[in-house]
Amino acid sequence: MSKSATKIAGIVSIIAGIVFIVAGGVTWGIVSNQLAAENISVPEDSSMLPGDRVDGPFSAYAQAQIINKHALAGTEGRTYAELGAAMGEVEEGSEEQQALQEQRTSVMTASFLRASLFTSVVSYGVAALVMGLGVLWILVGWALTTLRTAPAAPVVSQDRTPVTV
Repeated sequence: MSKSATKIAGIVSIIAGIVFIVAGGVTWGIVSNQLAAENISVPEDSSMLPGDRVDGPFSAYAQAQIINKHALAGTEGRTYAELGAAMGEVEEGSEEQQALQEQRTSVMTASFLRASLFTSVVSYGVAALVMGLGVLWILVGWALTTLRTAPAAPVVSQDRTPVTV
């Protein structure tokens, strides 16, 4: 690769790195703002970040975990599928079936909320990955732009006299 091609590749890498960092930062900011706009705080009975405002990856994860804990507490530990199976075992239209259906609806809503929070957590991870790749591309670009080409070794003929190329 010629010196100018190496320098161009380095500059392109640096620009790509900057774009990656900006894109990751914007994504991080958008997700944080959207979560913060919901005005959610992690409940005090959470084992992780109790009382923290949900506006980052760890607080979103903590909120998802406590939602699951509360949902299972309201159903005596039964999941959505287990409640569905239990509904099939009781008389249709009975009060017990209606109670199971209410629990099942509650667990389903909790599941949707947790999925949304986990999507936010994944978005934070992707944003961090992209920003890290941006830093890597900048370093590679910097290395390419600062490469020095070694002088070409002299070509020697059969009789050991230097030959100009």
